[in-house]
Amino acid sequence: MGSRTNTLASRSINAIVSASGLAVATLKDHDGSGAGQDVYTFHTGDGTVADGWPALSSWVSFDDMWKANRPIIMESCTQFGVPNNSANETQNLYESIQQVAKESHLDHRFILAIIMQESKGCVRVHTTNYGVRNPGLMQDHDGTGTCNDNGVVQNPCPKNEILQMVRDGAIGTAAGDGLASLINQQGKTDVSAFYRAARMYNSGSISNQANLNVGVGTACYATDVANRLTGWVSAASQCTLSA
Repeated sequence: MGSRTNTLASRSINAIVSASGLAVATLKDHDGSGAGQDVYTFHTGDGTVADGWPALSSWVSFDDMWKANRPIIMESCTQFGVPNNSANETQNLYESIQQVAKESHLDHRFILAIIMQESKGCVRVHTTNYGVRNPGLMQDHDGTGTCNDNGVVQNPCPKNEILQMVRDGAIGTAAGDGLASLINQQGKTDVSAFYRAARMYNSGSISNQANLNVGVGTACYATDVANRLTGWVSAASQCTLSA
């Protein structure tokens, strides 16, 4: 789960990726290097390729990433003690990722990676609160989309709620930033903008510009996301940091 703080400023909920070279105008399901490998590499440093982080060209394709993670998504709600996704709910999640990616010009692989990091794709994931209410598939900043809030669990989870959960995390809410605006804020045109945005999405800030693993929030959050983008699914984490 994310544990982002309330340091995020209020942003437009219509944010799209505008960073040069990082915005995706046309979605391609076979847009990557293939299926990658289910291995975990512990990345340290500032998120640049020069510091050993994965280049955009080494990200797996969305199609391969979805196929590899779908079995986990279908059983993801077990950990929360709520009914697992139905096949229809999981299909609605797939379609929602694609729709929001088009709306925001945000890479659909990055949206999926954050969803897997935050909820493993459970549409009935519970709402957390560590100073800020974080509901939904992406445990976003006080958004409106959720199928499990204040003890009310929706089964089935309506498609409009699934779509709103993805919008809240990717595009943003009235209370805080989504992934798109966080990428734009980095002022970067290289792949490090994604990893830096992941760090900010989790903790609200980048505590150490030279090491994205440092700071409040989930240890190795940014490096976890980088690994998901290159094929990591269930291999043992090699993160050596404690939460």
